Amino acid sequence: MRKPGERKIQILQTLAGMLETPQAEKITTAALAARVEVSEAALYRHFASKAQMYEGLIEFIEQTLFGLINRILAEEPRGLLQAQAMLQLLLGFAEKNRGMTRVLIGEALVNEHERLQARVNQLLERVEASLKQSLRIAVSQGEVASALEPAAAANLLLCWVLGRWQLFVKSGFRQPPMQRWDSQWALLRQGLGAAA
Repeated sequence: MRKPGERKIQILQTLAGMLETPQAEKITTAALAARVEVSEAALYRHFASKAQMYEGLIEFIEQTLFGLINRILAEEPRGLLQAQAMLQLLLGFAEKNRGMTRVLIGEALVNEHERLQARVNQLLERVEASLKQSLRIAVSQGEVASALEPAAAANLLLCWVLGRWQLFVKSGFRQPPMQRWDSQWALLRQGLGAAA
């Protein structure tokens, strides 16, 4: 006997798995149903639409990332270390969740409902706001240049993360986001005006 919600989770896990194929074809509900070994009608008993399935993945990403970001913010008092930990989290999450990375960069959402990309954009804005807050703290703690503009720096860091995610997906997952992390973080710290 299946527990309530178990099939729903299985459908989302299968969808995420299908997204892990580099240069994957457009995912249809028929193909998804075949992978889950249920009828398309059974899929629609759990989700009203394919867009709702993608929303389920985005919700999982949000809960995972912000659960961990909130823990970083609660446990690490130093702003620069908060920002560093958040960047490592974002890169590490992508490395472990290839299919989700395709959702985060919007590639998997092409030809899907526009509200899905809007939801991802909102998620990224929240990440940027968290980075900005950490950089504000870093400025107040004297960890970075006093002239640093937290909003501009947070946006730059987010753009760098998005670039790492893009490179990961576009390379067919052959260029992991954490590759060259140490040397790139050293360059980013230098750009922030952090002491060596």
